[in-house]
Amino acid sequence: MRLFSVLFVCLFAVTVVVAGPITGPGLAQSDPAVPGQGQPSPIQNILQENLALIEKSSRRTIGPAIAALRDSGLPAARNVLEKWQDKALYQRKSDGLFFFAEKAGEDGYRLIDIATGADAGTANRQDLDQLRPNSGVRALIGAALVPYQLTDPDPAVRSGALDAISRNGEAAHLRALRGAIASETDPGLKARKERLERLLTIAYDPDPAARIAAIESFAGDLGVDVRAALNPLVATTRAVTTGAPPEGENIARRLIPGSDALPEAEAYRLLVAAGLAPPRISADDRRNALAAHIEDGAVAGIPLEDLNSDEARERAYAALAARGLVPPTATTEEVQAALDGHGFYDRYAEPDPAVTAAAGAALDAIAAKLGLNQAVNLSLDALSLASIYFLAAIGLAITFGVMGVINMAHGEFIMMGAYTGYVVQQIVPNYTVSILIALPLAFAVTFAAGVAMERLVIRWLYNRPLETLLATFGISIALQQLARNIFGTQARPLTSPGWLDGALHLNDVVSISYIRIAIFVLALLFLALFLFIMRRTRLGLEVRAVTQNPRMAASMGIDPDRINMLTFGLGSGIAGVAGVAIGLYAKVTSELGQDYIVQSFMTVVVGGVGNIWGTLLGASMIGFLQKGIEWLNPSNTLAAQTYMILFIILFIQIRPRGIVALRGRAAGD
Repeated sequence: MRLFSVLFVCLFAVTVVVAGPITGPGLAQSDPAVPGQGQPSPIQNILQENLALIEKSSRRTIGPAIAALRDSGLPAARNVLEKWQDKALYQRKSDGLFFFAEKAGEDGYRLIDIATGADAGTANRQDLDQLRPNSGVRALIGAALVPYQLTDPDPAVRSGALDAISRNGEAAHLRALRGAIASETDPGLKARKERLERLLTIAYDPDPAARIAAIESFAGDLGVDVRAALNPLVATTRAVTTGAPPEGENIARRLIPGSDALPEAEAYRLLVAAGLAPPRISADDRRNALAAHIEDGAVAGIPLEDLNSDEARERAYAALAARGLVPPTATTEEVQAALDGHGFYDRYAEPDPAVTAAAGAALDAIAAKLGLNQAVNLSLDALSLASIYFLAAIGLAITFGVMGVINMAHGEFIMMGAYTGYVVQQIVPNYTVSILIALPLAFAVTFAAGVAMERLVIRWLYNRPLETLLATFGISIALQQLARNIFGTQARPLTSPGWLDGALHLNDVVSISYIRIAIFVLALLFLALFLFIMRRTRLGLEVRAVTQNPRMAASMGIDPDRINMLTFGLGSGIAGVAGVAIGLYAKVTSELGQDYIVQSFMTVVVGGVGNIWGTLLGASMIGFLQKGIEWLNPSNTLAAQTYMILFIILFIQIRPRGIVALRGRAAGD
């Protein structure tokens, strides 16, 4: 019986050795090794080598594991990083190996080999740990995927990779970027790659000659990314030394304590921070310490009446410090000795002097070009503002400049034009069509309102400027209240067409919105229209005749009342068109006209009453003057307008008839 038992055990052992380990159907597993081999794949080995970092990953610690995958050069590395980022990478608890997994059944998963993509068996959910990287780790994985995405067949993916490098470029991206330039087929993307390659060369290339060449290629480039790359090269930190500066320091300048660049107090703080001098308490703290140790009318044996100078108080405090009653502090003599015994200097963060010299020269060239372009941009802003003022004032130039009527309701005609555009857009939803309808309709509405106002009020007040001012001021208030009753007090939208959205960008500094360009063009069109009417039509001839000599014009068969009516209506109609244009970028409220009535009168008076060219020059002067003052004092636009008004008052004292004064009989009137 014993012999039979021994034979049975031996037979069972042989069976186990030949057949291999027994596995149950619920524990079916597959070796993740390369087919035909018993060893894990290279990509699996990398993950296992960084197992501790992966299992307890955080943004601060996971970097080496991600870098190992990125720099491995293995074909499967990109797929593993993408799956990891998408939370589709799993770890088997039994042996710590990593797999891709797909749900199979209610509680089962199909395992996929991370190197080959082959089926690696199945596992229950409780047998797997899903890698769930947080947002910080996913961002690092995304940065590691950038080199792979640079050569992706999809241009959108390549563009996204370039965006990622622009936001957070790294030294590892430089080699990948250089390798991806030659194969790039899209001209725009190739230009972006070449630009980014030069920017990364400046920051990360170990060859100083290559960095200097890249820096010099950007001389005069106004891109913000260029300045962001160059500024760190010329950034300085303040340092202190007991002797000569250390060998290899790239010194920007040496400093003398007590100069404007380095006050003595700041220099001593540097010594204290470097541990080269004891701290010095403030005068208030010293006084409090002395007051706390007054005994029998003295401090440390020094009578209070003798503590009437800083030197005496310092001696008293030093005596207290020698007794251990207060913390020690430096005296004036010790401070001066410490400052005299140390050297102070600013040093560049970049150690190579040739690189900082090239960066400084490039930044100087950029600064010169930047200043010029800022002047151009400021001029464009001033020109667009001048076109707005001219468009708002051209109607007033007719009613006030030609007819001599002080129309305080001119701003309300601008407001009426803007509300006309708003009403049209409520009926016609197409913004382009609605604006095309609103422009002539606003002219018609305000023309009719101007004619009615002239017939009912203004015609009885010619040659009575004070009464005209009061009457039109009352009409202005009435029209504002009428607008509030109809449209309410809230701002109403007057939306510009889609093709007017955005701005024309000449470079990173100079830009102008398409709406401003459209207003500028509209102002030129109305200038041409006004000149055509006044010089090429019978109406213009009659207007000029009535303006210069109403009695002589009447004797020649011209009806002055009719001409006055049409002229006032024309000026009011142009104000309505200006309201549509202004409403495209300004808020449309009942007070819209009040924002432009003062500037309109100033434009006409400064330019010269009764002269359209003077109005154009006046608008230009006021626009440039206001923008210039705002540039000098950008935090206070109200002050800018105040200074502008003061300047105009002084200007009128010098040239009371304006820039372009009338001559002859009209000037006498």
